[in-house]
Amino acid sequence: MAPGQVRLGSPLLQMQEGAVKELNLVLKCDVQGSAEAIKNALTKLGEENLKVRLIHEGIGNISETDVHLAAASRAIIIGFNVKADGAALRQAQKEGVDIRYYNVIYKLTDDIQAALVGMLEPTYREVIEGHAEVVQIFKAGKTTVIAGCRITDGKITRSSQARILRKNVKVYEGKIGSLRRGKDDVREVLSGYECGIVLDDFTDFEIGDIIEAFTQERVKAGS
Repeated sequence: MAPGQVRLGSPLLQMQEGAVKELNLVLKCDVQGSAEAIKNALTKLGEENLKVRLIHEGIGNISETDVHLAAASRAIIIGFNVKADGAALRQAQKEGVDIRYYNVIYKLTDDIQAALVGMLEPTYREVIEGHAEVVQIFKAGKTTVIAGCRITDGKITRSSQARILRKNVKVYEGKIGSLRRGKDDVREVLSGYECGIVLDDFTDFEIGDIIEAFTQERVKAGS
C-alpha cells in the first residue's frame, strides 16, 4: 500500500485533531433522490466521537476532479449507480484512492458502519488467572533466581503476565520467563500444586510474596 493510501477496511483512515475520528467520503450518485436518501442514512451511522464526514457530493459519473479531492482529503469515493471515467480510474490508481460502487443503499451503509467499527481503538480488560505464594527462593547460576511457589487459586500459565504483590502493594509487573515443575518446563500449573517461577528482569523475591497471573483480553466493539 502506498504511503497515505486509504482503503475502506484500513485503520489508516482520517483522524481529525482531538478525540473525534471521521471517515471522509466523496459521494457521487445517479440522481438527487439517491443522494438525499444516502445522506440521510449516513447521518445515522457512528457515534459522538466516530462520525462520517461527507466532504463532497455530486450527480453523475466519478471524475478526475473527484479523485483529486478525495486524495487531498484522505477520503473514500462512493459511487451509487455511477462509474468512474477512464481518467479518474488512472488517477485513483496513481494516488491510491479507493473507489467503491454500490446499487443498494443498505449494502453501502453496512460497509461504512464496518469501517467505522474498524476505526475504534482496541480496548482490553484484565482477566486474573490465578495466584501463587512464594514459599522458597533458589538461585540458579549468577543471575537467575527461582521463586518456589504454591498455587493458591486458579492457575499460572507460561504465557501469563505477572505482578508481584508484597503486603498488597505491587512491586513488579512483567512477564513470566520460565515455569517449571521439578526439572521440567511446563505450560501451566493448577491450584494446589507447587512450581518454580522465573520472572523477566526481577530477582528480588521475598518469602510470602504473591505472584498474580493475568492476561489482557480484547473487548469486542459493542460489548
